[in-house]
Amino acid sequence: MFISPMLLHKLDAPFEDSKYLTELKLDGIRLIYSADNAGKVRLYSRHKNEITAKFPELTALDIPPGTVLDGELIATDNEGKPDFEAAMSRFMSSRDTTPISFVAFDVIHHEGKRVTSRPLLERKELLAELIPTDSALLAKTQFVEGHGAAYFDAVKDQSLEGIVLKRKDSRYEVGKRSNSWLKVINYQYADVFVTGYRKKEFGWLLSDADGRYLGVMELGVPASEKSRVYRIPIAKSTDDYSYLVSPIKCRVKFRNYTKAGLLRLPSFVSWLA
Repeated sequence: MFISPMLLHKLDAPFEDSKYLTELKLDGIRLIYSADNAGKVRLYSRHKNEITAKFPELTALDIPPGTVLDGELIATDNEGKPDFEAAMSRFMSSRDTTPISFVAFDVIHHEGKRVTSRPLLERKELLAELIPTDSALLAKTQFVEGHGAAYFDAVKDQSLEGIVLKRKDSRYEVGKRSNSWLKVINYQYADVFVTGYRKKEFGWLLSDADGRYLGVMELGVPASEKSRVYRIPIAKSTDDYSYLVSPIKCRVKFRNYTKAGLLRLPSFVSWLA
């Protein structure tokens, strides 16, 4: 059974409030784990794609029938930190044997009944009963009450993705983006150059000061700022790209550098020239 997951609103900065639980934001693939009343296990991505066959090791977990869990599928690096690229590599290739873990953070169905109307803290108690002991394959998220700012500082020190703040009394709002769940991303910042743009769909080409390609920026550019790039004369053009005579310097925020040295999900912050 697929249940459309509850989504989070984005917050610029953490806060201190004992009405909220604070969790680590895991950098992986959102996963709905569903064991029907007969014990048949199906795995779904957040967009309702069944992906059971991709992760057969998750079909024999010690989870009772009639359970639906929400969580994150992760792979870890040599330091034990979530590695998004490794998780995606495993997801995309049937030949990839990277070990994965399912880290559950909520219960949607318990003993065949929907429990979305129960407060989050009660659902966390159910989750602890379902997963009393964490393992490499199956675990539950750890949380603290309040302490959002301090937790976020620790996340930044470890170069992790961010935190999630959830109201203790929040219901599970199926398929909705709710202000009861908030995410604070640990963005990195860089000063880069817009060197050109895609012709067929929006995207600005980015490079560093030495001309090294850093990827394509598609996010965060206000409509009022887009025309500035298109007014600059073109040095050369291909079927897909136009390259500027004079690159423009700007500041961007991004999740992290990929293993290929590109910016992951760069987003416009401001012009610097």
